[in-house]
Amino acid sequence: INRWGLMRNTRHENLSEHSLETAIVAHALAVIGNTKFGRKANPERAAALALLHDAGEIITGDLPTPVKYYSPDIRAAYGEVESMAVERLVSMLPLELRPAYRELMTLSAPGDQELLPLVKAADRISAVIKCMEERLSGNQDFREAEESTWRALKEMNLPEAEYFMREFLPSYGLTLDEQNQRPAGSGGKEGAQ
Repeated sequence: INRWGLMRNTRHENLSEHSLETAIVAHALAVIGNTKFGRKANPERAAALALLHDAGEIITGDLPTPVKYYSPDIRAAYGEVESMAVERLVSMLPLELRPAYRELMTLSAPGDQELLPLVKAADRISAVIKCMEERLSGNQDFREAEESTWRALKEMNLPEAEYFMREFLPSYGLTLDEQNQRPAGSGGKEGAQ
């Protein structure tokens, strides 16, 4: 399932790529939170939740963000559709596996709601990465999406996300040679936004 359906893409991103990237970033955010900010998050659980955060889109497809959040009524209706899609996916599993996957896809296990901000931030960071890649490929169609996603990330006031954006996001705009020349732990101009 391709993402960013309303946008001109220089390289299409599919749901599997996005989910893996979001899981890796969510894991990193949990580790950053534990290491730098004294949190007690479970990085592996954060990664698993992020890996399946858009699983319902296997049934629904990718509804563009401007449509999904157009109004409270549309958001509520889409929430119901997402819930039904998750239940449909879960119903395809053997009975004994259903509870574990339902918990992952609905964030209903104890402690999952505390990980939700990390998963949401990882999802947004993945979107910023996509926007940066498109912009750096000469596609200005993603400029506004990049700016609004940056704002949404900053408004989360999540130290882990701010740290990631400052320390790691700049590397996504560098070539491999530039990355090898960059001192470890140095933020860049992209991360300073």
